[in-house]
Amino acid sequence: MTMTPLRSWMLALGFAAAVLSGAARAMGDDDDGVPVEANPDYAKAKQAIEAKDWNAAVEPLERAVAAQPERADVHNYLGYAERHRGNLDAAFKHYERALALDPKHRGAHEYVGEAYLVVGNLAKAEEHLAALDRLCFFPCQEYRELRDKVAEYKRKPR
Repeated sequence: MTMTPLRSWMLALGFAAAVLSGAARAMGDDDDGVPVEANPDYAKAKQAIEAKDWNAAVEPLERAVAAQPERADVHNYLGYAERHRGNLDAAFKHYERALALDPKHRGAHEYVGEAYLVVGNLAKAEEHLAALDRLCFFPCQEYRELRDKVAEYKRKPR
């Protein structure tokens, strides 16, 4: 069968739509069609996280989780804020929920791997590093950052 220019264009358009759909899902625009970034509590929490004000991030993230409990990004950021506050039990709970919702969530794999290093569980951190290695066609930022933290952990005397 010969590929006509119109057929080529339609195939390319279908591929682009599939890619954009995947990108939207990766950015938190899934399930209910409302981007997670449109949630004012999520936006407020992201600002607090950027300012490294972990305490100020937790309450709006808890409200964001209540409003959108099936969003991996929200659970991931709540785990991130809790880890930085030193509340590792809550951090692990939210990372696990993020990964249950989206097993390919690169940020959650990176951050839970870092949390495992905090508690001295190198083997679990390396499991998440291996998961990132499988998920990233080329080494992605999350892979590189966890790889570097694992290497730094290994260099430190125990």
